[in-house]
Amino acid sequence: MGKTALLVGATGLVGGFVLEQLLEDAYYDSVVVLSRKSLQLQHTKLKEVLVNFDQLENYTNDIKADVVFCCLGTTIKAAGSQEAFKKVDYEYPLRVAEIAKQNDASAFLIVTALGAAKSSIIFYNRVKGEVEEAIGNLHFDAFHILQPSLIIGERKESRSGEGIAQTLSPIYDTLMFGPLTKYKSIKAEQIAKAMIHYSKQETKGIMRHESGELQKI
Repeated sequence: MGKTALLVGATGLVGGFVLEQLLEDAYYDSVVVLSRKSLQLQHTKLKEVLVNFDQLENYTNDIKADVVFCCLGTTIKAAGSQEAFKKVDYEYPLRVAEIAKQNDASAFLIVTALGAAKSSIIFYNRVKGEVEEAIGNLHFDAFHILQPSLIIGERKESRSGEGIAQTLSPIYDTLMFGPLTKYKSIKAEQIAKAMIHYSKQETKGIMRHESGELQKI
């Protein structure tokens, strides 16, 4: 019998590719998506659950799966404040993880960022590091942390800084070799591919995968 996957962040750049690949992968029989708004997508394997992320406790019976894929993420500019940013990038992923763990999920995978560390002086990286630690403390059988560098792809929402960086990335990438290889930009589709690859591994514990490793999957 195949596995059930639960995905949060399906409307985002990486999450969209994760959903597409999960639906095509025979390893997973069922894909549950938690979303604020409908994806307007029909598929025999897909179950869409429209949720209020501020009231996730009301959806406990829906947050059930063997494996959880978390692609939630925003920017401070898009969120409007550091507090709002932390709600999306820390509080929501942690609450999903807590409920999924209570419902016996065995594995959790999350996309954070290269340089994520709770001791970072950069707020963005610090929040990413804090959520990594908090979810790690829940002791899933397997917890995979994917830490990409600059993510390449066409987002539905505009991120001006990233747009400029993506334009310059071909030049930037030529300078990234040797120990700097991990800083090369990475396609969102490749992150999704790596995420699903790791989800099928039987290795247990907390595993961090930096961008350079993700490129090789």
